[in-house]
Amino acid sequence: MTLENFNIKIFADGADLDDMLELHSKHYVKGFTTNPTLMRKAGVINYKKFAKNVLNEIKDKPVSFEVLSDNLFEMERQGLEIANWGNNVYVKVPVTNTQGVSTRDVIEKLVSEGCKVNVTAIMTNKQVEEVSAVLSPSVPSFVSVFAGRIADTGRFPEEIVKSSLVQISTLPLTELIWASPRELLNIVQANSLGCHIITVGSDLLNKVSLFGVSLEEYSIDTVKMFHADALKSGFFL
Repeated sequence: MTLENFNIKIFADGADLDDMLELHSKHYVKGFTTNPTLMRKAGVINYKKFAKNVLNEIKDKPVSFEVLSDNLFEMERQGLEIANWGNNVYVKVPVTNTQGVSTRDVIEKLVSEGCKVNVTAIMTNKQVEEVSAVLSPSVPSFVSVFAGRIADTGRFPEEIVKSSLVQISTLPLTELIWASPRELLNIVQANSLGCHIITVGSDLLNKVSLFGVSLEEYSIDTVKMFHADALKSGFFL
């Protein structure tokens, strides 16, 4: 099994420019997503400069950049500015602000202006329903369900993914993202459900060579690792 066996599109999730450019050359990477948390971890200092550097190099695949404000009016202003950075840009808008106030009106306004949006941090059916109601069948958009974070709470994310696909089925240019995966198995799960996209960080992308390996061989490799570490540590009984 390889990534070529899947219908789902792989979007690389990260904010290290060198990593992004290297992944851009991989045929299986179909797009990119970023967020302020990833940028902070990557040491990005100037948001706009970083975005422009990315877009100067990556022009042929979708790239999502997130609004920074918690104020709905400012979100709208920032979203309009971000949308003008490039034709392949999707404006990431959180489904609510930090006070839990819906960003539905912001999303509706941006879409009405022809902005491609990526609505992020979605975790409930109600949120998907509310967002879907203001998306347009003629404007490309992403609906990003944070399946990994849903699973972190002890819930199965498959049900909301399936219901979300039904919700957006009347929007031909809207694609569902399985966000925040925790393991390679999530790619298999998301693909089997008919999810359009999964965002994958570098840590998981580095493991794609494990797809389809012999479990017997993988077991032996694991034993070899334990044995080598025991020798290196100088343990004895």
